[in-house]
Amino acid sequence: MLRGRTVLLLLVLWAYLCSHGDGLRALKRTTGGRRGAAGAGLTLTGQDANGVPLRRSKRGWMWNQFFLLEEYTGLDNQYVGKLHSDGDRGDGSIRYVLTGDGAGTLFIIDENSGDIHATKRLDREEKAYYTLRAKAVNRITNTSLEGESEFIIKIHDINDNEPKFTKDPYFTHVPEMSPLGTVVMQVTATDADDATYGNSARVVYSILQGQPYFSVEPNTGVIKTALPNMDRETKENYVVVIQAKDMAGQMGGLSGTTTVSITLSDVNDNPPRFPKSLYEFKAPESTEPGSTVAVLRATDADIGRNAEMNYRITSSDGPAMFDISTNRSTQEGVITLRKPLDFERKRLYTLRIQVENSNPDPRFLRYAATTDEATVKLIVEDVDEPPVFDRVSYVMEVKEDSALGTIIGSVSATDPDSSRSPVRYSIDRHTDMDRVFNVHPGNGSVFMLTTLDREANLWHNISVIATEFNNPRLMSRVPVYIRVLDINDNAPTFATYYETFVCENAKANQRIQTVSATDADEPISGHRFFFSLAHEVSGKANFTVRDNKDNTAWILTRRNSYSRLQRSTYLVPVVISDGDFPMQSSTNTLTVRVCTCDREGNMQLCNQEALVLTAGLSTGALMAIIICVLILLIIVVLFAALRRQQRKKEPLIISKEDVRDNVVSYNDEGGGEEDTQAFDIGTLRNPEAIEETKQRRDIKPETLHPPVRRTVVLPPAHRDNSDVREFINQRLQDNDQDPTAPPYDSLATYAYEGSGSVAESLSSLGSVTTEGDQDYNYLSEWGPRFRKLADMYGVEDSDGCRDS
Repeated sequence: MLRGRTVLLLLVLWAYLCSHGDGLRALKRTTGGRRGAAGAGLTLTGQDANGVPLRRSKRGWMWNQFFLLEEYTGLDNQYVGKLHSDGDRGDGSIRYVLTGDGAGTLFIIDENSGDIHATKRLDREEKAYYTLRAKAVNRITNTSLEGESEFIIKIHDINDNEPKFTKDPYFTHVPEMSPLGTVVMQVTATDADDATYGNSARVVYSILQGQPYFSVEPNTGVIKTALPNMDRETKENYVVVIQAKDMAGQMGGLSGTTTVSITLSDVNDNPPRFPKSLYEFKAPESTEPGSTVAVLRATDADIGRNAEMNYRITSSDGPAMFDISTNRSTQEGVITLRKPLDFERKRLYTLRIQVENSNPDPRFLRYAATTDEATVKLIVEDVDEPPVFDRVSYVMEVKEDSALGTIIGSVSATDPDSSRSPVRYSIDRHTDMDRVFNVHPGNGSVFMLTTLDREANLWHNISVIATEFNNPRLMSRVPVYIRVLDINDNAPTFATYYETFVCENAKANQRIQTVSATDADEPISGHRFFFSLAHEVSGKANFTVRDNKDNTAWILTRRNSYSRLQRSTYLVPVVISDGDFPMQSSTNTLTVRVCTCDREGNMQLCNQEALVLTAGLSTGALMAIIICVLILLIIVVLFAALRRQQRKKEPLIISKEDVRDNVVSYNDEGGGEEDTQAFDIGTLRNPEAIEETKQRRDIKPETLHPPVRRTVVLPPAHRDNSDVREFINQRLQDNDQDPTAPPYDSLATYAYEGSGSVAESLSSLGSVTTEGDQDYNYLSEWGPRFRKLADMYGVEDSDGCRDS
């Protein structure tokens, strides 16, 4: 304790001495020539350890450096040093000037005394030294008394920065079961203090949390395991707190901490284990092969790739009945069925299942067993199964001439259950739409319902259904393939149609055609055809048939020449027989045309009928063509006549798009003023008149007898032009609401003259709407121009009034 106090006292004394410039140094150099008028020299003055001022006065000098302690906490400005010139007599004629880094801001100088002070707290970590320049000038003339000199103020470091780690927190991992002293990672802390000055930046590491599992090297910061064989399955995550302390870890040093999160990574040090030694599963006997019947799950304390495992069947009382695989996503053992189950045959299966690591680690094989085994018992459950046929398919044969009801074959199915229910048979009619076959419901015999024809259908494929008598919903089906066997029931015929001709200059025994035959039957030994001339014409025949014994025959001439004018065609009946049993034969007629040929035997000319036949057109075909042409001509004529008639009867309004003025001629002559039954034109003058009947404008109007309208028109006292607008709007509304109007635009013209005149209209057209009792005396008031009218109407009206 005493030793620590002594050290602390020495540190405080050292700091005090440094603040008073005990580290100040002044070096000098001698230069020739006189400095200033008095040959003064600039002197850097400091103090020694005893407080005695240090003075150097020469003609020249060399500035070294000042040392200033950082983070000064005094209330006054920190004293740096003093500048003094040999020519300074203390009379104030010399002024000291300071320039350079921080001059005037961080550092100030007393221009009279030359004292330099620091005005702010300085931080070495921000700037370690400052370069300044000093000179002495005449206060009056402002001329330099000495040359400008440069010096350095170096900031002394103190321990004012704690160590800082490069990361916080750290994350790392180390394999579990690692030996003692395994390197986990290295942490690093840095100190901003001066590493070259004292122990301010000397860092020492220590562990505050994480013991006894981990340790740290004091000088390097390397973290190591402190315990061997740490098990991840016991504890996986650790939090370690590391401290970094400067001043070499001594008391009073600053420190910083960081957190290191350490995870134990997994290694394959645990084998898989079954939770149970015996498993029981059940599966119905109807389970399809390939289906899953059991799922096992072993546990492994490891994770990831180290927890992967493989399952296998080591023993089973059902050889090749089951298979097992590993589900890689769940690490489960999946037992699947390879063969069908049969409750009646075997009701219980016992399997031995083994599990092992897929990726074992050789380092841990000696510690524990790497495999585990369990017993699996599979119980087969009984299911009411459908009948089972004794074959997967049946093939039957029947001759095509077999009689109806002939039994072709039989199928057999049994109930596999212990109840042994009777079985009923039927045919799936979707496979026998023509109902050619049937099956006996009790014994499964397949028999014929209709006759067969091998040439039409060689094979018949049907399905027979077997259902349980006690449970008809349970059924099974089996395909039955029926082959129709051939019998010789078809006679041979010509293989093709032959166009045969004979030249007029032909010689006897000359071959004019080679014929062959075909037969729909297919005998086992192959076809054998025999050709001959029909017996009824053999005596007077013009041609003969020679059988070549190879299923072909030649047609030969029997005389030297033929005449096209005497006979143009010959019909040669050829009898063709087959060699099968029962023998079938047919007579085929060969048509031979007589033609004119050249010397080489090439046809040149035949008769007209032959030419038509050669072209492939018969008389019936020609007649059909002529009839078709006539029908087309009749259709064209009818279409032209219809078009002409449509042009004559053109409608009043052609189309919806025709917006031209449509003039309708009514051919109606009026009867003059006395004809009150004619058109009432007053409705065109009077907008208040209501039109009671409306006629269509898109057809020719018929003769109409409109009713007599008698409307009294009273002259209003005053009327403006609004009556025209109201009249037009009324007519427009009437047309829009008229159900008999055409569904397209049309132009309606109304000759309305208006009623704006006080005297109204002078026309007699409006007289039809009056009763003749109007007073026309006002005409005499209109002047001499209307006197004649006043005499004509006024007197008559007055007379009428007197008569009345």
